[in-house]
Amino acid sequence: MALSISAAVLLGIIVFVLVKGGYVRIGSALTCALFGFTLAATGLAPTINSGLASLAGMISSF
Repeated sequence: MALSISAAVLLGIIVFVLVKGGYVRIGSALTCALFGFTLAATGLAPTINSGLASLAGMISSF
């Protein structure tokens, strides 16, 4: 749970900086966020979660 919260905060900060810096428009950021919420409601969500957990484990081993 702590990994999920810290990853969400980190991604939120990255998106905020990109929107604030003008690299990404707010409409594009909102569209991606809505797509993420829609994707989380599908049957593909467990596969994505396990892939992200594997990636986090691989990164933490370095």
